[in-house]
Amino acid sequence: MQQRTKQVVAITSIVVLMGILLAQPIKGLVNENNAASETTTGPQVTFESVSQKAKEGLNPGIIQEIAAIEAALQHADDAEKRSLLQQLAIKWDDVNKSAPLGFIYEDLAELDGSFDNWLKAGDAYRAAYANLQDTLTAGALNDYAINAYEKALALDSASLDAKVGLGSAYVTGTANPMAGIALLREVVRVQPSHVEANKSLGLFSMQSRQFDLAIDRFNTVVSQQPDAESYFYLATSYENIGLNREAIAAFEKSRDLAADPTLTQFINRKIDELSK
Repeated sequence: MQQRTKQVVAITSIVVLMGILLAQPIKGLVNENNAASETTTGPQVTFESVSQKAKEGLNPGIIQEIAAIEAALQHADDAEKRSLLQQLAIKWDDVNKSAPLGFIYEDLAELDGSFDNWLKAGDAYRAAYANLQDTLTAGALNDYAINAYEKALALDSASLDAKVGLGSAYVTGTANPMAGIALLREVVRVQPSHVEANKSLGLFSMQSRQFDLAIDRFNTVVSQQPDAESYFYLATSYENIGLNREAIAAFEKSRDLAADPTLTQFINRKIDELSK
């Protein structure tokens, strides 16, 4: 049931993400000559601040359980802290709140120095800022993700998953997106079918309006791991270059895999428009 809830939350954010994605070209890719380095002082983004924000709208019983674990952490030794952090990670994961989850995995990584927890921290931070419209908070979380992925790669320099995460974070949150693109391309040279690398490159191709390249990337993704989100991006890419028949087929796949009423209504309207 929890997995189904997470899927619905992810699916219903796709349409919003597409609007953001296509409206904001990647600085340095679309107009590299005019890109300037900018320093912006962002908000103080801490575990306490994201935890407070993430609790908004949750069931009061769940809020109480989370608050009790957080309170116990204040007086815990390292052994107790590890157990409490693991419990807290499960709680936040169950309600699909990635921002506090990133801080928790980072704390676990600081305690045990493990590659896995640094990678999980980076992935959680990246998931947290991916659909965030508050650009200052997103920027801070992007910086945390970069730090986590760099720590992970210091422990395992060959990790393709960590390189994908770091490359994606470089593209979305730094003045040097091409360094991130280079990392992602390095991954697909080593493993051409790498799902997350192809998905990230596909999204960035869409953002720079290179829809033909995006189509190639998402076809690679759906041939191995068909999911509603990737088919939606594939359909949108087809639509943007006028391949309506292919767009309709991909939209239908997205709709059938999602089985979500909100997305179904949106896709049915798109199919009607494309069929005219």
